[in-house]
Amino acid sequence: MHTPATLVRGGTSKCWLFSQVHVPTDRDTLEKLLVGAYGSTDPVELDGVGGATPTTSKAAVVAASPQEGVHVDYLFAQVGIGTGTVEWGSNCGNCATGVALYAVAKGLVPVSGDETRVVMRNSNTGAVLEGLVDTTGGRVRKFGEQTVPGTRAGGVAVGLTFLDPAGRATGSLLPTGAAAEDLSVGSGAPLRVSMVDAGAPVVLVDGERSGRTGAMSLHEVEAEVPWLRAVRHTAAPLMGLASPGSEPVDAVPKVGLVHRPVPYTTTLGEYVGAEEYDVSVRMLTMNSPHPAIGLTSAVAVATAGLLDGSVVAAASTGRGGEWLRIGTAAGVVAVRCAGAGPGGPARVTVQRAARLLADATIYVPGEVAAVH
Repeated sequence: MHTPATLVRGGTSKCWLFSQVHVPTDRDTLEKLLVGAYGSTDPVELDGVGGATPTTSKAAVVAASPQEGVHVDYLFAQVGIGTGTVEWGSNCGNCATGVALYAVAKGLVPVSGDETRVVMRNSNTGAVLEGLVDTTGGRVRKFGEQTVPGTRAGGVAVGLTFLDPAGRATGSLLPTGAAAEDLSVGSGAPLRVSMVDAGAPVVLVDGERSGRTGAMSLHEVEAEVPWLRAVRHTAAPLMGLASPGSEPVDAVPKVGLVHRPVPYTTTLGEYVGAEEYDVSVRMLTMNSPHPAIGLTSAVAVATAGLLDGSVVAAASTGRGGEWLRIGTAAGVVAVRCAGAGPGGPARVTVQRAARLLADATIYVPGEVAAVH
């Protein structure tokens, strides 16, 4: 079979977007289609359109939303690399950035002056997001000059806001009831962690108390992957994301290290002084170091920074402010929290960039066609 699709860059991710009218609605059949299209059974995804990294093996199915006040729904898929599976339990803010631009470019949302507002609902988690797309002069732009940490390439400016992001996955901002607690992982000394659900459920480890630094390179984080996965798998049942004794999964909670600001050099070779940001973060995406930070994770980190006693608040030099500057391996990502209350902020905004890269027809192997 074959299906039309659009490749977008959203922030530091690439994502194939499919219109719901062109793909199966049945989840199992859709998964088979994506596995075939991406070449997901191959660890390099050579015989498919997948990019063979977690940030470039993503997809979303987009449709007009039946919900009042929402323009489009999108179902996010993290396509496995070499696994022949798809993970459906999470959201991706970078892909949502691309969805916002796609919705305007494809006429799902009409252009409204110099800035066009797109309200999106993530079907996986129920999260509602707002994208403000640059449509200067009342037209959709193919190129732009907005940049984000992790790439020097410019794109169309999109301000992405998560609306009331707390508790979408677990029902509570603090699934265990504590802003910070000790977590026993294996036979080592207990770790100080914060388990927070905002944007995405995350478990954040106090890097300094665990003997790690805030200037770790991606290569150094790679060596910590087995340990960080063990942290994730230990935290998952405590957060209500897995049943005790069940098979571990690597999508949620997101997991990472936080640390006080220290000088470091980014993956693009740029020097960042300790005074240029508020807190250091190194996250995983699935089982790999994230080259920057997922936007859902950035929302969680910024929200945790507002919580007295959290590991983010303890490490941050910008406690309690409206803005939190997060130092990632790729550079500094600024996140703005507004309308903060006991249940978390009402709005969390990150400035991003997106670009439509290609409209294409994807040819899917014949054995997949039989199930469509």
